[in-house]
Amino acid sequence: MIFLILLLNLLFSDNDSNKSGVFSISRIQYGGGGDWYSDKSSIPNLLKFISENTDIITADDQQVVKIGDNNFFSSNYLYMTGHGNIKLTDEEIIILREHLIGGAFLHADDNYGMDKSFRELLSKMFPEKELIEIPPNHELFNIYFEFPNGLPKIHEHDNKRAQALGIFHNEKLIILYTYESDLGDGWEDPKVHNNPEDLRQKALKMGANIVTYSLVQ
Repeated sequence: MIFLILLLNLLFSDNDSNKSGVFSISRIQYGGGGDWYSDKSSIPNLLKFISENTDIITADDQQVVKIGDNNFFSSNYLYMTGHGNIKLTDEEIIILREHLIGGAFLHADDNYGMDKSFRELLSKMFPEKELIEIPPNHELFNIYFEFPNGLPKIHEHDNKRAQALGIFHNEKLIILYTYESDLGDGWEDPKVHNNPEDLRQKALKMGANIVTYSLVQ
């Protein structure tokens, strides 16, 4: 843990894309009619949890970016969620692909209903790569908080098990797809979904692991 703290401090002091040394999450605004804006309180709550429970200094709120905008290219941690259709232009797909290959990280969280659309997007963006399941013994699940059984199930929809799926480039995880877990619901204010507090804590801890892993991998 001491090594992890020192490494995080070094990363933030040398990170050219974040001169302030403050970690932020950029939510992607996409077309197609899907609610890219869903779970409005989720990211601020996750950032607050990370700030209070790890050594990562965070922004108070998310920023919203469109693929190709100036702010997009300075965003190394991207987040995408929703319930429906995701539509990107061919140019946006190329830009996002190159940004991820260049070192950025994307966490896509299925808020139930975007699975088909997101998988179709991946097949266009990385036709040569396979979306593979990340096993419970992967560092993602123990880098800060322990999840011996892998991705936690936060919100029930159709009784399918939660899966963490990833796309790797040169052995580095560049896209994490959390499927049938609904972490974003767990990050939201307690009154929104009425999730038990233990589930909210699991969701927030898993979110902290994802952020930490993305920074040190």
